[in-house]
Amino acid sequence: MKKLGQLTLVCGSMYAGKSEELIRLARRALYAKKKVQVFKPAIDTRYDEQHVVTHMGVQHEAVPVKGVRELCKALKPDTEVVCVEEVQFFDKSIVEVLIELADKGMEVICAGLDQDFRRQPFGPMAELMAAADQVVKLRAICVQCGRPASHTQRIIEGKPAKWDDPIVLIGATESYEARCRACYQMKKPKKKA
Repeated sequence: MKKLGQLTLVCGSMYAGKSEELIRLARRALYAKKKVQVFKPAIDTRYDEQHVVTHMGVQHEAVPVKGVRELCKALKPDTEVVCVEEVQFFDKSIVEVLIELADKGMEVICAGLDQDFRRQPFGPMAELMAAADQVVKLRAICVQCGRPASHTQRIIEGKPAKWDDPIVLIGATESYEARCRACYQMKKPKKKA
């Protein structure tokens, strides 16, 4: 009988606990004596280049990769569980690769922002949500009012970012806040007639 793989996606806004959940699931697999590999995009150097690190400082060793091709080359043949942190930073080819790994019987766990700071689907996340066997959507706490937050507010010099600012800006509390729907602020550009 063929080994059953699975694709789990952990998503949500900044400060929702996505990295913490990825680390928890990776450690759980290690306790079960499974061969686990954790990957992260090399561009994410906020806290540590060789570890997935939560905003609270919890960390787990990870292999930094520059893209999907490098991730595939670094994958060991005896790996049973593949964890991918900040999956939104990978190009859309990551979707096909992760589906293929799950189809081969691997447990695949990935975590990332489901929306960018404009509340648009971030990179491959919409496709991953559709393909996942399980989607775990976490919410943070709004820094303005304390309600559950599903959105990431980018802040530049104390003010909300503009719609046309670059999508990718690696940062933490100096650049981003968790916000609820009521406290989130973004002005879409007006359509030209």
